[in-house]
Amino acid sequence: MSAQDEQFPAAAPEPAAPSADDGMTWWYRWLCRIAGVIGGMSCAIAGLWNCVTINPLNIAAGVWMMLNAFVLFLCEAPFCCQFIEFANAVSARADKLRAWQKAAFYCGMAVFPVVLSLTLTTLFGNAIAFATGVLYGLSALGKKGDAISYARIHQQQKQMDEEKLTGTLEGQAL
Repeated sequence: MSAQDEQFPAAAPEPAAPSADDGMTWWYRWLCRIAGVIGGMSCAIAGLWNCVTINPLNIAAGVWMMLNAFVLFLCEAPFCCQFIEFANAVSARADKLRAWQKAAFYCGMAVFPVVLSLTLTTLFGNAIAFATGVLYGLSALGKKGDAISYARIHQQQKQMDEEKLTGTLEGQAL
């Protein structure tokens, strides 16, 4: 180790791995990533097809769809963008976002071209990108509770309701 290495230990820390406490299992995380890549491909193909027209709104929607594809590839599969220097940094930052933030971003990004130009091409091209946002949104809701805890909560609420009802009836009888 040289003197310069000792003086400046680590200029840029390595990106942190996605937190394990976000409630997503490994297979669900991969499902979201694969949906993002497939959504990016569908946006790119449909966006290119949408640009082959003379209608300016269709061209604008097609360009936006190709931009969506680029962002999806950049966030979900940075290895597809190896020629871009900042791809890994953007992906690391996107991994630090919470699931609901990704869901809102991906769904909003997919709805805009449909609002701009409602055609089958924009609708079907953005459907998988929107589904990626929905998958992230479902993971933000968390795991479903077990039946035993729900039954216990229901039983406690039922007892409280019966106690309130009998308390009001006894109060009326006096």
